[in-house]
Amino acid sequence: MRPGLMPPVSARDHAQGRADAPVTLVEHGDFECPHCGRAYPMVKAVQARMGDQLRFVFRNFPLTKSHEHAEHAAEMAEAAGDQGKFWPMHDVLFEHQDALEDEDLVGYAASLGIDPVWAAAALVQGVFRERVREDFASGVKSGVNGTPTFFINGVRYDGLLHPTALLEALVLAATPE
Repeated sequence: MRPGLMPPVSARDHAQGRADAPVTLVEHGDFECPHCGRAYPMVKAVQARMGDQLRFVFRNFPLTKSHEHAEHAAEMAEAAGDQGKFWPMHDVLFEHQDALEDEDLVGYAASLGIDPVWAAAALVQGVFRERVREDFASGVKSGVNGTPTFFINGVRYDGLLHPTALLEALVLAATPE
């Protein structure tokens, strides 16, 4: 049996969509991972197609051995989340995967109206490092060993990473038996 999502989605998670949506899609992702970068528009597309039938949750899973900027990118996303801007930062990071140096991250924060001095200090001091590690640990408990890894209603999705296949799996999960 495949491991399920651990812990289940809660108020601590970054979520888009209704909490009572019939389908919850959780991504364990890495902002520097090219596969996550390719999945990003797919997720946007299924969100647009499913509307209020879908809740999307993102959990950080930076693969630091492969992606040297992933940890700080995740920390900056969490810093933005602290300022109510997780999702705009999430999008900016995936749309600029080729520019994730610390100065780029601080610049993105400033462009979103976040004090760049505060954002730079948060990175240097590791203010959000523990939050990122909690997400990573949840991925390990859930059997995540690469990115992106998706869960649909708490069950790992191992199907094709293709918009049609993902949408079909989500629609099936939304259909009452």
